[in-house]
Amino acid sequence: MEARHFRHWPVHQPRSLRAPEMTLGAMLERAALRFPEKPATLFRDEVLSWSEVRRRAEILAGHLQQACAVKRGDRVLLDLQNGSDFVVAFFGILRADAVVVPVGPMNLSAELAHYLADSDARVAITEPETAQRFDGLDLDHLVVIGETPLRTATPSPLRSQHHDLCLMPYTSGSTGKPKGCMHTHATVLHNIAGAAAWKHITEATVALATAPFFHVTGLVHSFLATVWAAGTMVIQRRWDPLEAARLVERHRCTHWDNVPTMVVDLLSHPEALKHDVKSLKWIFGGGAAMPEAIAQKLYDLCGVRYIEGYGMTETISQTHINPPQLPKQQCLGIPTFDTESLVVDPTTFRVLGPGEQGEIVVRGPQLLTGYWKNDPAYRESWCAVDGKQFFRTGDLGRIDEDGFFFISDRLKRMINAAGYKVWPAEVEAAMYQHPAIKECCIIASPDERRGETVKLVAVLKPGENASGDQILDWARTKMAAYKVPRKIEFIEALPRTGSGKLMWRALQEKEFGR
Repeated sequence: MEARHFRHWPVHQPRSLRAPEMTLGAMLERAALRFPEKPATLFRDEVLSWSEVRRRAEILAGHLQQACAVKRGDRVLLDLQNGSDFVVAFFGILRADAVVVPVGPMNLSAELAHYLADSDARVAITEPETAQRFDGLDLDHLVVIGETPLRTATPSPLRSQHHDLCLMPYTSGSTGKPKGCMHTHATVLHNIAGAAAWKHITEATVALATAPFFHVTGLVHSFLATVWAAGTMVIQRRWDPLEAARLVERHRCTHWDNVPTMVVDLLSHPEALKHDVKSLKWIFGGGAAMPEAIAQKLYDLCGVRYIEGYGMTETISQTHINPPQLPKQQCLGIPTFDTESLVVDPTTFRVLGPGEQGEIVVRGPQLLTGYWKNDPAYRESWCAVDGKQFFRTGDLGRIDEDGFFFISDRLKRMINAAGYKVWPAEVEAAMYQHPAIKECCIIASPDERRGETVKLVAVLKPGENASGDQILDWARTKMAAYKVPRKIEFIEALPRTGSGKLMWRALQEKEFGR
């Protein structure tokens, strides 16, 4: 029997879409051959053509191979903010037959140390602003964009194949230890081609790139899907709603991928609203639900419906997306190309019907091929349903009569702060290093702008009198800014079960019941 969501499938879209057996590097080559002089990136006052992006990537690849001894399959850490340098560095690593390990530029030294050690990366690429964070870390070569002289050398002939590992973004889990998600050219290309087809991204597309490229939404939708179609990226280094509105007006941007808080910021900025943004035809996002009132205000402003989607680092972005002709609000959408999704009982894995709440599970060509050096975690992430293997998302949700998916809760302890995923166990491990903290618990707290924000519930050691401001200031020196607790509450003791297990859910429910 045909899945019910196909009744709402976009009329002009095929039911199945398989990307050609090529590499991400070949995708850049194709764009450079088709439109060598066309603008690929517009960043600040610099315009790079597709042929120039390819030329610079070749130079970087030669340097990585000759000066840094990068070999086929080596992991190279990429620690850059959005910009044309990120685009060049990403393809330079791939052209060297290496694997891109993108990390957030907000990460501090301790976090970078974990990524380097876990990925076995011996080479990293960064910029002057963040270079000092690599001081003292176990690294053979640090390439600082704009400062490191690049050795002029021709890279070796490309040997990468369609099913080779090419990208390894990191995600966290309930244990708090970030895991490398192993993606091949094949898994990534499936979602690149799917995103381009679903959103009608073509060579005429001008994409406003505000979502961070190290994150799968910005990476796949703003960046790589535009390369696929040989469109043009208008890149913003850091999010600024007024500047975003100016860029849309100046360059007549047609596509914008974001997190809902960016739309909230834009629509609440009186100066931004004075700019003409009616050139936007597709506005897509995920990571958090879009408030209904904001979605309506956006439609009133530029006549565009906000299209929500759902995905994970493990699925290199989308597994679900709303059909453009019938988007439902605060909805994950329907399973995308060649993707199967169910709602199951999280204990028995029995398939549940419309309206019943259970765990969302997925299967499809975009699934990761493993967690780097962590086979047990990878095996535990799957379940068997009617003889098929499905990936467990850890998200609780339901499906309606039309086959649309909705999220309702999480099985795992995860905080969603403006689309950034914060894992409490990871933050707790860092906070326990503070000399005044005896024990602590990280929970989500409601936040008008971010949806959720990070809160620290702490028990101080006897005789300690550190203030909340002192502890939070200390935390800012230990972790990326989006992970840092914004609120703190001191209590006498953390609630625990008779066996001593932390009752974090009780603290969480109390916080949202305030």
